Amino acid sequence: MELTSIASSSEGNSIFVGSKETKLLVDCGISAKRIEKSLDELDTRASELSGILITHEHSDHIKGLGVMLRRYGLPVFATAKTIDAVLDSRYIGKVDKDLFHPIEADHPFQLDDITVEASHVWHDAADPVCYSFYSEGFKASIATDLGDYDEYLVEKIRDSHILFVEANHDVNMLQVGSYPYYLKRRILGDHGHLSNERCAQLIEDTVTEKTQKVYLGHLSKENNFAELAYETVKVALTEPDFLMEVAKRDCISSITKVS
Repeated sequence: MELTSIASSSEGNSIFVGSKETKLLVDCGISAKRIEKSLDELDTRASELSGILITHEHSDHIKGLGVMLRRYGLPVFATAKTIDAVLDSRYIGKVDKDLFHPIEADHPFQLDDITVEASHVWHDAADPVCYSFYSEGFKASIATDLGDYDEYLVEKIRDSHILFVEANHDVNMLQVGSYPYYLKRRILGDHGHLSNERCAQLIEDTVTEKTQKVYLGHLSKENNFAELAYETVKVALTEPDFLMEVAKRDCISSITKVS
């Protein structure tokens, strides 16, 4: 199994997950052109994708989806409420609704040799989820866009060999920054985004001896930066025995493979 971030920030997100038989995208929050270019760098054609998984309908996760569907006719998997919200979005345009396949959180499903399980997260969207992937005894989990978490989520993403989690903002930078009050309140709320400190707590609660790599993702351009996120999380962890990397905003991050 392998995972890499194609783009990760508050402006656009897309993650590649692959196995021997299966190639998937999680979210299409950047242009189709950028996705195609990134896939080329990964020696993968967009037409070879087994499907696209959508976490929720916010623009930084679906901006490129409509073009990808019109060009390649790829199947899309998301919860029923998310599908309705995506189809109502002004970013999608005219697409074949038959390409959309509703899934349910806590009900695993199979895509070739990868088992996928969606799990509920706390975010201000129609029915947001995160995803875990299982193949040949390995597990990768992606959990971003959550204002907080509970034991349910910890259990869902625990024991991941590869873990991709949100470190969206530094609380102080957000509080003193230029965002209007309502937006600060949204981000800091239980259905907003994880701070660097809360991200560290989530990692501490979920990593085990199986964990080989942790990505920090979905960083805010205005309220965080890579070095701060990395150091804040690293200092808060108890003797981390895994690699950690901040996912890049505008290009592919390093590829992590477990086998």
